[in-house]
Amino acid sequence: MARAPGRPLRVAVIGGYGNFGGYVARALASDPQIELVICGRDGAKARHFAAMLGAANPAIGEAVDITSPPEEMLRGIDPDLVINMVGPYNGQGYGVARAAISVGAHYCDIADARDFVCGITELEADAKARGVAVLAGASSVPALTAAYCDAALGEMAELRRVEYGISGAEQANRGAGTVAAVLSYVGEHFTRLRQGRMQRETGWRGLESVTYPELGTRWFSAGNVPDLEIFPQRYRGLTDHRFLAGHEVAPLHFGLWIAGLLRRWRLLPNLARFAPLLVQLSRPFNALSRGRSGFHMVIEGVDHAGQSVSRRHWIIARSGDDPNIPVIPVILIARKLAHGAQLAPGARPCLDVITLDEYRDAFADLDVSWIDD
Repeated sequence: MARAPGRPLRVAVIGGYGNFGGYVARALASDPQIELVICGRDGAKARHFAAMLGAANPAIGEAVDITSPPEEMLRGIDPDLVINMVGPYNGQGYGVARAAISVGAHYCDIADARDFVCGITELEADAKARGVAVLAGASSVPALTAAYCDAALGEMAELRRVEYGISGAEQANRGAGTVAAVLSYVGEHFTRLRQGRMQRETGWRGLESVTYPELGTRWFSAGNVPDLEIFPQRYRGLTDHRFLAGHEVAPLHFGLWIAGLLRRWRLLPNLARFAPLLVQLSRPFNALSRGRSGFHMVIEGVDHAGQSVSRRHWIIARSGDDPNIPVIPVILIARKLAHGAQLAPGARPCLDVITLDEYRDAFADLDVSWIDD
């Protein structure tokens, strides 16, 4: 559906009153070029949250069930953009994206589930036929990590080794869905690029410490993200690629490592089913948290003269600003569309949409430090 000239962009935030959806809604509420529709299973909660926003254009709340048939899910809402904030995305299917396509709306999400993000291309033909963009993984991975790699190619002819990790604060506003997304790969097998070929890796295998500026030592283990499948095709010179994940509080990290070992031996079922329980059990550890999160990235390659080049980057988030980081891409996508930008039709992972400079500008109002070495 074509947006009428002068009309605000109508943005439906599915899961808009949830943990991460709330951050997105509050960030977009003040934009006079955006009209928000807060959506969720509980219509009363959606309407209450919408009323509390004090949006530049009065927000409304609607009951939306993502298990509804796609052709019915967004009936009567008429969005221009649908932001799917309902996780976990593992095994969710593409019902929300199909619903957006059916009403002629663009779509994006913050998925970091490898199969979900990489498989979104199955909607390519339908998205192109309706002239809309369907972007999966508009989050820290792969959108932010690819932006870093693309910026590195400004001085490198080829990337050879890329490694990065995320260490979240225990006090970050995480629900069972977010925790389940991580637990889904703990103790499970997947592949990553190592020594020039795709080899088997196991989720939460290994214990590795990384010393951060300001944060000190954080512990990490192997994680699974869409990048591990996307980047070897995107950056052809790459021979080694690894993603690491970790907890701020070391005992929680080690405890999950033990659980991963038990899952690896098949003494436990897939850990995602225990997400609500583990959220409850982890809450007492919030007292040990300092509320600071970290991201680090190492990029190694060769310049145009064939000389080795390396770059090291850090992001330090304080004051509980950690949950704002993964939602920045969907916020920027909404703002871009609201102010006249165009997105190429088709269904794909969220790459080549947000530049590193745009990320840095978006962080300006947060208690966040960017450190480049």
